[in-house]
Amino acid sequence: MSKRLSKEELESDPLIENYNRAAAYVTENKSFITTVAIAVVLVIGGIVGYNYYSSAQEQEAQQLLSVAENYYNQADYENALYGDEFELTYGFDQIAEEFPRTNAGNIANFYAAVSSYELGDIENALMFMEEFDVPEGILGVGPLSFHGKLLMANESYEAAAEKFVQAANWDENSVTTPSNLLEAAQAYYQAGSYNKADEVATQIIEEYPQSGQIAESERLKGMIAATS
Repeated sequence: MSKRLSKEELESDPLIENYNRAAAYVTENKSFITTVAIAVVLVIGGIVGYNYYSSAQEQEAQQLLSVAENYYNQADYENALYGDEFELTYGFDQIAEEFPRTNAGNIANFYAAVSSYELGDIENALMFMEEFDVPEGILGVGPLSFHGKLLMANESYEAAAEKFVQAANWDENSVTTPSNLLEAAQAYYQAGSYNKADEVATQIIEEYPQSGQIAESERLKGMIAATS
């Protein structure tokens, strides 16, 4: 037969003692605990709400982007960029501005840069490219190279060279890397940075001897040698 514990023994039992302490803490701090619980609920609700909002924003931006892309594909760069006020459509400019946290908004920046370039507005094109979040891997090489070409058109040769080097290193391979390195070397040459131009041309010759940029790299090295 089990022995019944006295009141004193029960109160000294560690489990019961801890329970009593916890119960006393809850009673004394009921207001604080309630506030914390409400805060947790609000945070969780906020996360769920934000995810729903983000998803809705992405879907809306994608729909607007597809309309602007139709103008772009028809080479109607004006309406693609700024929208058609008669058709009440959004252009890449508005999509990028109003949906900055979406993938569609980011892509709109790139489309807006190309459209601006096609319209002869290099400064605006550069502004949009600065806002564009370049994707990882091979998909990012083209936009970086395009950014370099915009800087060349703006006669910012040193900055263009650095952008081409970035494009060359973004996804190293035997095709786009030597091509962008040559662009960088030529940009350095245009900037009057002959030592850097020579270094990059030499890199192409030594590291990519089978590339189609060898002849041009050698020619550039000859031009550099003639200036010294």
